[in-house]
Amino acid sequence: MTDPSSYLDEGYLAQVQRGVDLVEERLDEALVLRDVSKAAGMSHWHFQRIFKALTGETLMTYVRSRRLSRSLDRLLRTQTGILEIALDAGFESQAAFTRAFKSAFGMTPGAYRKIGDKSLFLQKARIDADYLTHIHGNVSMTPVIVERPAMRLAGLRTEIYGVDSDKNNIAERLPPLWDVFLKRLPTLGENAGDACYGVIQQQSEDTERLVYTAAVPVSPDADLLEGFVEVHLPAARYAVFTHKGPSDQLDHTVNYIYSGWLARSGERHAYSADLEIYDHRFDATSDESVIEYAIPLQ
Repeated sequence: MTDPSSYLDEGYLAQVQRGVDLVEERLDEALVLRDVSKAAGMSHWHFQRIFKALTGETLMTYVRSRRLSRSLDRLLRTQTGILEIALDAGFESQAAFTRAFKSAFGMTPGAYRKIGDKSLFLQKARIDADYLTHIHGNVSMTPVIVERPAMRLAGLRTEIYGVDSDKNNIAERLPPLWDVFLKRLPTLGENAGDACYGVIQQQSEDTERLVYTAAVPVSPDADLLEGFVEVHLPAARYAVFTHKGPSDQLDHTVNYIYSGWLARSGERHAYSADLEIYDHRFDATSDESVIEYAIPLQ
């Protein structure tokens, strides 16, 4: 079987590998996650997103997994106290370490040290059948590359942590935002365009916190209604993918874009806003619903 990595863009893989190498170098030291993304030469959010798409784990989960794996060897081969091993693995207490260890391996660190079982390993997240079915049937594998003109949008905004973060709160924050936005949408009248947009922007270079705006295009001279915010999108080249099916599977499409297409296309993300595009084909109650997801390209 051909190595899947042979299809991937070597530049992206090299960047991610630099981040992974830094994690390995500092497993026994204090590690700031932003230092990992800096070592990879990416913004924190984009590194987290690509890393999650490639590995199935958030960066924090991966670091803890590696430290837990390292702790197995120390428990077997040294007499180091469990508290010291816990602190070196980045846990605040022995109790927290024990909970995580038991969750991963089905026993406490003390029990593991007694039985000396060298066969334990951490199970990695799997790409399951639902994911494969979605990717092969419900995503446009090759995007349409389009030049989009500059747009002015008006909408409602919230801050979120995305699927790439251990603090992911999308399910909590976005449905209420869209509910309020759609109720207020008629007040924009003829100023509003036909499609709605979810605009996903990084808050700053060194954070995983995102700004999400539910918005519609408005004319350049339209007055903003009270409570609405303004978003200006510059003219840009986008890769536009078609997502078919329930909106709660949109993460599968985004994972494919970042770990599959983007990593082997030779293209580079422009590190500006991603767009979810909801037009007349979107129907939240139908498996035939269509959402377009667009990423800006350099």
